[in-house]
Amino acid sequence: MTEYERSRTMSAQPEHVFDQAADVGQLDTWLPEALHVEAGDLPAVTVHEDRTDEDTSALLRARREQMRLEWGTRDQGGYTGWLQVAGLGGDVSEVTVHLSFFDDSHDPGEKAVRDALDTSLQRLEERVRLRVGHEGG
Repeated sequence: MTEYERSRTMSAQPEHVFDQAADVGQLDTWLPEALHVEAGDLPAVTVHEDRTDEDTSALLRARREQMRLEWGTRDQGGYTGWLQVAGLGGDVSEVTVHLSFFDDSHDPGEKAVRDALDTSLQRLEERVRLRVGHEGG
C-alpha cells in the first residue's frame, strides 16, 4: 500500500471550505483535471480517468458534521481517500487530502500524485476565494 498526504491553509471558515469541496456537481472545478466525477445514486459515483480512459465505480460520502469527504473504488478496492477541513481559528482553515493506493496499477507515482494534490488544493482554494468573496460583496 502506498499513501500520500498534502495540506493547504485557506482564508475562509471551515464550513465554507467544506461546502465548496463537497459540492458534487462542482467536483471537476477542483479535482485533478484528469478525473471527472458523475454522481449516480449517492453515495455511488462513476469516476472517469483520462490517463487510462476508464470509468471506475466509486463511493463518495460527505460527512458535514465531521467536515470530511471520503471516497474509494467500489468493486476492486484499488484506492481510497479522504479530505478533512479543520478550523484554525477566525477565518482560517486547513484542508488535508489523503490517498491510499492498495493496487499499484492505480498509483500513477509519487511525483504525479503530489503534483495533482497540490494543484487540486490550489484550485479548491481559488474556488473558495471566489465564492466567499462573491457572497461577501
